[in-house]
Amino acid sequence: MAKSKILIIYTGGTIGSFIDPETDSLKPVNFEKLVDFIPELQQVNANVTVHTLDEPKDSSNMLPADWIKITQAIKTEYENYDGFVVLHGTDTMAYSASAVSFLIENLQKPVIFTGSQIPLGLIRTDAKENIITAIEIASAKSKDGLARVPEVSIYFEFKLYRANRTFKFSTSQFNAYMSPNYSLLAEAGVNIEYHDHVIHHAVGKTKFYGTLNPNVVVFKMFPGITKQVVESMSNIPGIEAIILETFGAGNATLEPWFFEWLKATQEKGILLINITQCIQGMVEQGKYETGAGFKKLNVLSGADMTCEAALTKLMFLLANHRDKKIIAEEFLRPIRGERT
Repeated sequence: MAKSKILIIYTGGTIGSFIDPETDSLKPVNFEKLVDFIPELQQVNANVTVHTLDEPKDSSNMLPADWIKITQAIKTEYENYDGFVVLHGTDTMAYSASAVSFLIENLQKPVIFTGSQIPLGLIRTDAKENIITAIEIASAKSKDGLARVPEVSIYFEFKLYRANRTFKFSTSQFNAYMSPNYSLLAEAGVNIEYHDHVIHHAVGKTKFYGTLNPNVVVFKMFPGITKQVVESMSNIPGIEAIILETFGAGNATLEPWFFEWLKATQEKGILLINITQCIQGMVEQGKYETGAGFKKLNVLSGADMTCEAALTKLMFLLANHRDKKIIAEEFLRPIRGERT
């Protein structure tokens, strides 16, 4: 079987950083200087090409415009490669990967995001394994010759996750990501075990989108939150959607002013979304009295979505639909496997 052609898209982050001797801090460098650190790539059963985005960034500096650049880089080379590996900083990788999952419809090739907790230039780096195995998975094909994992995913520390089901939970562990509400797509041990029954295979022509609407805000409910705080959110000029990170199964204060604010915000045409602060489980509006008001006002339930997926999905829907009713309907159904 011919070798797969894999395009590595380098965006910046710890994986491509070195210690700057002048500042003793991590600084991104051009990825072309890093390939010498992975001689093992010569043994991978794939032809690998590297594409570096215009200016590598720490992931904390990533913007929606950068998510579009990553998508456009994939679109430009989509017919020329069998799979894509995106090297990205870990802090906002789940946001970027989720966004790309929405920006590509009917994806039929692997797009795997990966990074590292320790820079590639240091001896204990986790970068090599993450890169090599991500390339191997991106190269994998079924017996029918089709891609084994034709999804946007995140590979980290021996595990492959659906990107829009994943978030970073640790700053200090190599196993830095979790996907508690959806099964792993694959696990790498002595062999790579693919969980085919949870891998999505799209049908239809692949379509790329090139716009996002950033007029979305997220705020976290906390005991003692005031009317002035929540009103400041809905008074932001141009804001079109607000994600409320609520308690437990989608609960919040029973203070009358809070529900008055919800209703007034909806009357302004601003979408309200209910996402749980818990890392596992889902929003069940009305399960408790403290969540019944959300159900009564038809606040959109985020179900078991991650905040990263809810945010990027809203940016995508707001950019590509004008009718708020259609946006609400699309938000409540899984369009890329992001919710149950």
